Amino acid sequence: MSATLQAVLYSLQEEQCRLRARLQELQQLKRERTRSSRDKIPFPIPEVSLVFQGVTQGRKQVPKSIVSNLKICCPLPGGSALVTFDDPKVVERLLQQEEHRINIEDCRLRVQLQPLELPLVTNIQVSSQPDNHRVLVSGFPDGLKLSEEELLDKLEIFFGKVRNGGGDVEAREMLQGTVMLGFVDEEVAQRLCRIGQFTVPLGQQQVPLKVSPYVSGEIKKAEVRFQQASHSVLVTNIPDVLDAQELHDILEIHFQKPTRGGGEVEALEVVPPGEQVLAVFTSESG
Repeated sequence: MSATLQAVLYSLQEEQCRLRARLQELQQLKRERTRSSRDKIPFPIPEVSLVFQGVTQGRKQVPKSIVSNLKICCPLPGGSALVTFDDPKVVERLLQQEEHRINIEDCRLRVQLQPLELPLVTNIQVSSQPDNHRVLVSGFPDGLKLSEEELLDKLEIFFGKVRNGGGDVEAREMLQGTVMLGFVDEEVAQRLCRIGQFTVPLGQQQVPLKVSPYVSGEIKKAEVRFQQASHSVLVTNIPDVLDAQELHDILEIHFQKPTRGGGEVEALEVVPPGEQVLAVFTSESG
């Protein structure tokens, strides 16, 4: 065999080894993606102290999930009031007496006090799955002077161009500090992820952005426990004898009196009979 043929054969053998190694890499990547799509990842939710700060909303605005961005929406029935105190020890004292009598001119109201229990998610099990048609764009600087719609438009134009490695965009969505872009052709999304880094003109700036694979998650299981609101009490059995503002002032005065076991009132919401609202609880630090 001539030296030229030997060199060609040796080159072909090298190429075959390289292709075999690449094939093994792709098969391993496929196995990892398949396994990750089946994985259910449990993680604990950190405990936070929640407090009512006087914010309410209509019942028609109930979120799909009872927990959203460390907010819990608790329904308040008609003929009730939610009172929040600066000192949780006031709540402990007041709850020792279930019925309270409140003097109003020539009559006396008898109202009931009860603790308020909030549903808290303690553990969530999430199933994750990669979406080959979508990518996640991140790295946006603070103070970017573009509206959400303007930003999405500019990203769609940039990543829609073939010369930038992109293609036809079929979906876009602003997430928390990132943007999801969905493409008609999954090869476009994979190509952008391989490139990884892009410099994109946004307004008057050339902004370095990162493109990474998009993984969607679905909650499969959630564990919920009830925790008493340490700073608040629910006042019920309030008759329809005064308007909401007058009742608000009378209850505030009554529950601030130390002689009746009260203390400094931080927030108070009255719900007239026949109405219902949602009290929004947030973390104390928020």
